[in-house]
Amino acid sequence: MKTTTLGVTDLDRAEKSYAEDQRHAGKEDAVKFRTVVEPPEPMRGLEVPPEIVEALGGGARPPVTITLNGHTWKSRVAIMRGRHLLGLSNANRTAADVAIGEEVDVEIELDTEPRVIAEPEDLTKALDADPAARAAWDRLAYSHKREHVRAIESAKKPETRQRRIDKAITTLHG
Repeated sequence: MKTTTLGVTDLDRAEKSYAEDQRHAGKEDAVKFRTVVEPPEPMRGLEVPPEIVEALGGGARPPVTITLNGHTWKSRVAIMRGRHLLGLSNANRTAADVAIGEEVDVEIELDTEPRVIAEPEDLTKALDADPAARAAWDRLAYSHKREHVRAIESAKKPETRQRRIDKAITTLHG
């Protein structure tokens, strides 16, 4: 077995290198590009050059984390009429403080984190009581789960909430 002894300066360099690596961790996959905020018609969003999508390495429609003027959100690259686009809702446009027609710098990175939605307790009970609905729920895309949960959690009255849970269960049965 070979043993290596490091001097104080070697340890200092190793610690500095480690700290630098930690500061940049997760940013190596980030890609920056310049584009124009497109008007709502025919397509609203930010066009992503094909070479940028390819550089991300997540396929034609990769899940991404987008940063625009310091505002960050998660989405997926869409393909519309042969162009790669990032959707830009009014809420995200306002939060990023950008205007239609403005040229902007965008940073995107491949989002490799699993997308998990927190199920409300009452929805979980309803799903667990119905194995077919649970199986269908487990197959749903993140965005569909998110919409069901948003509808349930936005109910103001308990009876409305229960109706929305019942509707979700019925919908899951197809």
